[in-house]
Amino acid sequence: MSTTPLSSGRSPFHKNFYVANTMEIFERLAWYGFFTLSSLYMTSPVSQGGLGLNDQERGFLQGMIPFLLYLLPVITGALADRYGYRRMFLIAFCIMCPAYFLLGQVHGFWSFCAAFLAVAIGAACFKPVVVGTIGRTTDDSNRGLGFGVFYTMVNVGGFLGPLVAGYVRAISWDMVFIMSSFWILLNFIPAIFLYKDGDHHEGGADQRGLRQVLLETQEVLGNGRLALLVVPAIIGIMIAAKGGISYSQYFMTMAGWLGINLVWSALNKSGRQQHWYQQGICIGNAQFVIYLLIMTGFWTIYNQLFITLPLYIRDFVDTTDLVLLIGKLSPSAVNFLASVNVEQLTTVLPGLAAKLGPFADTKLLEQLRLELVNYKVMPPLEQLQSGLQALHAGQISASQLAANWSQAYRQVNPEYIVNLDFGVVVVLQIAISTYVQRWKALPVLVIGTLVLSLSLWMAGLSNALLFGGVSVSMAVFVFALGEMIASPKSQEYVAAIAPKRKTAMFMGYYFVSMALGNLFAGLLSGWSYTVLARQMHQPMLMWSLFGGIGVITSVALLVFNLRLKTVQSFTVAA
Repeated sequence: MSTTPLSSGRSPFHKNFYVANTMEIFERLAWYGFFTLSSLYMTSPVSQGGLGLNDQERGFLQGMIPFLLYLLPVITGALADRYGYRRMFLIAFCIMCPAYFLLGQVHGFWSFCAAFLAVAIGAACFKPVVVGTIGRTTDDSNRGLGFGVFYTMVNVGGFLGPLVAGYVRAISWDMVFIMSSFWILLNFIPAIFLYKDGDHHEGGADQRGLRQVLLETQEVLGNGRLALLVVPAIIGIMIAAKGGISYSQYFMTMAGWLGINLVWSALNKSGRQQHWYQQGICIGNAQFVIYLLIMTGFWTIYNQLFITLPLYIRDFVDTTDLVLLIGKLSPSAVNFLASVNVEQLTTVLPGLAAKLGPFADTKLLEQLRLELVNYKVMPPLEQLQSGLQALHAGQISASQLAANWSQAYRQVNPEYIVNLDFGVVVVLQIAISTYVQRWKALPVLVIGTLVLSLSLWMAGLSNALLFGGVSVSMAVFVFALGEMIASPKSQEYVAAIAPKRKTAMFMGYYFVSMALGNLFAGLLSGWSYTVLARQMHQPMLMWSLFGGIGVITSVALLVFNLRLKTVQSFTVAA
């Protein structure tokens, strides 16, 4: 491609760069418009239009499906290099557009799982192609700026998607999925009429086949015997999370499976090894694999912002203070940010009153409160009891009680509070990145991870504070600071530890840590929210668990880096 340098010495961007960024915005509008609300939708009662799943089922879906989404680009990226980016874009949109729509039409666990998996497959086709386009349409003179623009577009889509979805879910949950499908439908226009293959990079397309991809996997991660050990372990923990087997059965089975593999490796340690299954277990680049495992902890706590925090805000954080503050600043914004469907609330109140009856204990009141928060109101327990008893006695009508509670105890939509993260990133990411670029990646990554942990503890405290809405909003703001500090540096550190001339390949396999992080984030979220938050009524204990994982991850990074420096120093001295 022939380009004319700009006056600053920076090459202009190719047309495909702008097309790819546009498609990224629409794809993120669709994904985050759904995913930020997914926990609320899955656990909302069927009477309100949700799926009515329990938290363990929710955690299973939010762990397994994104796990596959981040693993599949290893294969779909190679297919795109082989058969063309434009073709892969179109395949991705052909899968995602109907899949998003079907998410709102199916109501069983496995049918929803199938539609969700289709969304993930489509996103896995899209993700490596859009990133590859940014890489191919930039050069050494503008690559930093190009990826900075791209990351900003990701967060623009992430910011706007939940805003639109939060607004339309006041109409119906179906509209959330229709909007996601609509955003993907719009992407056919630039993909068909504007994106061009073959004229945006020199040297032709990469002709790697799947065999070459698998060989690279062995070099970076490990051989087939390692996969044979790990894959059943991952499948098994998914089955345990769904309730197919107990965790004690899982750990006993995996202990036996590990023993069998170790014995088999010992028996085949010597002699000619003609087949892959006769080889010993072999890790590819050990230090890189260890780094990926450590970073799994980072992505485990990072994903709690999207899969656990919305539920926690809905169920445990009284945001009335935030409603009052917004009302003072902009009264018209309250109906948008804290909308209540009074008709739905009116319909459900008689049933709650019948459950309560003339007498009630604290445990029953707490159960009714957790049902009521699905309708975006959170009256104090004493007001909940007196209001429902008055309704049961015929002293007040359901419509009047619903109107009173919708004005006095309305709550800010959780997705809007979580969405603060995207807004902060859009505004401050460039400034933060500019400020921290003077320091090495590892110390900054450690600090950012610790800031994430701090924000999770702050979120846990918001349940007990008088100003719950403001405090949880501050926790999200601090979370955004930690994300902006750590996330870019986590990839920069890969470049520092990867073998020379293989940095790009190692960057591709960095997504494995994100895949594992999504898996464990979903499984831990489902278990901890069920047991610690709802059964034990100790949400702070849940957030302490996640914050502790962040601290352990930071310590592990420090130890890993110290060990790496020691090995490198020894090698140089030798």
